[in-house]
This record gives sequence, structure tokens and C-alpha cells, in this order.
Amino acid sequence: MNQAFREAEKAYREKEVPIGAVVVFENQIIGRGYNQTERLQDPTAHAEILAITAAAAHLESRRLLNTTLYVTLEPCPMCAGAIVLARIPTLVFGASDPKGGACGTLFNITQDSRLNHQVNVIPGIEENKCSLILSDFFRKLRDTN
Repeated sequence: MNQAFREAEKAYREKEVPIGAVVVFENQIIGRGYNQTERLQDPTAHAEILAITAAAAHLESRRLLNTTLYVTLEPCPMCAGAIVLARIPTLVFGASDPKGGACGTLFNITQDSRLNHQVNVIPGIEENKCSLILSDFFRKLRDTN
């Protein structure tokens, strides 16, 4: 989770919503990402999507079997869908997202038995640290507007 948090710090420095993600395979990080929706002007440039894309390129496979995704904020519906499609077996996230979380808070896409893959979800790891960087980011954003 510390490496995902470092990715979130990169986003923070670039004035992006500070969310970071890493994909781990055999104790090695094979994909990294942080939110870049503003810089790239791409609504799909979420940390999880970028990390999953990098990991798939590394493994040369769309299926990320035997991997773990670490992300600082509970994934949204788009990212939760990508996690399921990539067949990622384990998701570890920091802060829950009451406004858009799709891994148990608002929706539960990653564990929906109607889908062909379910994910083992481990929430709340480094939750305070992950929440604080987001709170600080949005407080500063409000103060400048």
C-alpha cells in the first residue's frame, strides 16, 4: 500500500485527485498508476486503469491471474468492472468511497455473484493516511476557488 500511496502523492503534486495504484505479481510491482484525468483530458485515466494496463502489457496478457491490486481509494464502477474483466483475484484498498465506491460501499461489482469472476476485497488498509491526502487535496481546492 505504501507504493500505491507514493503514486497518489505524484497525483497530488500534479494537482490531480490523489489516488494511486499498483499491481503486484510474485512480490514484484508490474504496474503502477496515478490519476491523470486532467493532464490527459481522459475520463478513463484513473490510477487503477493505468496500473492494470501497465500490468497487462508486462504479462502480455489481458488476464492478471495471481496478482493483487493495491489502491488508495475504493474503486469506482468503471475500475471495478476492469478489475473483474482482468480477473484480478485480490483487491486491497485504503479509504472507502461513499459517493462512488463500487467494491462494497455504494455498489459491490467486484463480489457480484452474477458475474463470471469475483474478487477477494480487503478494505481499510492505511485508511486514515489515504483519507487524509484526499481531504487535504479537496480542502486546498476549495480554498483556492
